[in-house]
Amino acid sequence: MAGYLNDKQRVITRLRRIEGQVRAIEKMVESDTYCIDVLTQIAASSSALRSVALNLLDDHMNHCVRQAAERGGEEADEKMQEASEAIARLVRS
Repeated sequence: MAGYLNDKQRVITRLRRIEGQVRAIEKMVESDTYCIDVLTQIAASSSALRSVALNLLDDHMNHCVRQAAERGGEEADEKMQEASEAIARLVRS
């Protein structure tokens, strides 16, 4: 079960809003909008995606990792490693 299951509709709504932002950026480029304005919108979209990612990571930690830790054993170690790798990917992006 996904850790974000309880917030699934909220996540989908936010992703659709971000999708709209990206489409708007495409239209800005098509209409030769000033570079700085396009870059500003790209930064806003990137920030919105990062926010969704952090919320999903938080849900993962509080659901999947917590459950695995309560059960203990090798699965707990695997979930901790998985979370650590996900954090590293987010930090690099």
